[in-house]
Amino acid sequence: MSLDWHRFQEIVDQNQRFTLSGHVRPDADALGSELALEGFLKAQGKSVRIVNPSEIPDNLRFMDPKKRVMKLGQGITGENFINTDVHVVLDTSAWKQLLDVGKWLKKSQAVKVVVDHHMSSDDLDAIDFKDSSIEATGSLIFDMAETLGWEFTPEIAKYLFCAITTDTGWFRYPSTRSETMRIASKLMEYGVKPSDLYQYLYERASQARIHLAGKALSRVRVESGGRLAYTWVLQKDLAETKARLVDTEDLVNECLKIVNVKAAFIAIEQPNRTVKFSFRAREGVDVAAIAEKFNGGGHKLAAGAMLNGPMDQARKKVLETLKDYFLNEYVPDGSTKENVI
Repeated sequence: MSLDWHRFQEIVDQNQRFTLSGHVRPDADALGSELALEGFLKAQGKSVRIVNPSEIPDNLRFMDPKKRVMKLGQGITGENFINTDVHVVLDTSAWKQLLDVGKWLKKSQAVKVVVDHHMSSDDLDAIDFKDSSIEATGSLIFDMAETLGWEFTPEIAKYLFCAITTDTGWFRYPSTRSETMRIASKLMEYGVKPSDLYQYLYERASQARIHLAGKALSRVRVESGGRLAYTWVLQKDLAETKARLVDTEDLVNECLKIVNVKAAFIAIEQPNRTVKFSFRAREGVDVAAIAEKFNGGGHKLAAGAMLNGPMDQARKKVLETLKDYFLNEYVPDGSTKENVI
């Protein structure tokens, strides 16, 4: 990793008030990175607040028991939000992922900084600390702190461990490096207990979620010679099972467990009838490129997009795009047909 973290330290030294923000529907990587950076900055005597475009999902509230993370518009106005010296955007560099935070950010005269590991991005007119080869933004924060000699605490280590383990699928995704394991080992030395965090992250499912998963899995379809699998969740499914949108998290990975499947997606109907698509893939398939066709984005192996409804039409558009990809572009060794001689 060759990011100039000393430049970040200069920004810290030259400013006092910091506002940290992440993407809509924050995951553990966004939240963990925000909370860890907040801890590091406060240790240097800085005034720090975390303001996101949406609330923390219920399953991740254990990460913020003191309720330090705020939602823009709830207890903090846009005018107050931009009254800061530095805005740090973490785990995204896409305007669409920032919602109202992004609208106010465009008006801000403060120094803007991005710390992110995603490939898809916009120009936020910021000082970028980006590396898409790294598995998690939490790993970037770890590298920043280690390079600059900042002091780790057990609480900060917990935040970063949650960030990294969730974005690597508990170290099973191809993005996991030997360096990832070294970081995890160091965080354990700082006080992390993986078994405790695993229970918080993965073993607190409600009965409603299990029933919802049953509905979604009963609908799984396979296309493109067994290489594509998908399913969907409707608002009426949530009502019937008394489940919540957060209960759809990671259901797409069940589709990817089918033998020979190379790509999968789940389509989730939102309360406003838009449809959220989550894509997953094996090595050799770039679902970020698929998501970008619908103004979404992400990583090659994990991406997302939001389409207008109704569900049937949105699902048909995405399905046809993926079927066309497997018909005209995909080849088994992971190359594109244009690269095959």
